[in-house]
Amino acid sequence: MFTGSASIEIVIAVIAIVFFIVGAIINKRVIHQGQQTSAEIDLQKIEELGLSKREYEVLCEIASGLSNKEIANKLFVSESTIKTHVSNVLVKLNAKRRTQAIQIAKKLQIIEQ
Repeated sequence: MFTGSASIEIVIAVIAIVFFIVGAIINKRVIHQGQQTSAEIDLQKIEELGLSKREYEVLCEIASGLSNKEIANKLFVSESTIKTHVSNVLVKLNAKRRTQAIQIAKKLQIIEQ
């Protein structure tokens, strides 16, 4: 027969295993749910807005948090060119700020959530 402390250790081990299994199941469901909720990019909406490929590329980089200078370096263009693209994106999305443009773009499903 088990002593008192050994049986407590077994109970604790069983509880730990149960929590581990429950955590793994919950994690799997959350990851699976996240994959299901990611909507497809609405290419038709991008076309309707009149966003050029470069403007759309700049919008995606804005959404990833890059500054104009960083975007310019990444796309091998001048910072002035990026400022023009950003301005065009703001006009086409009817946004006053970059953050507002990102919110509108997510709502329109033209960039990833």
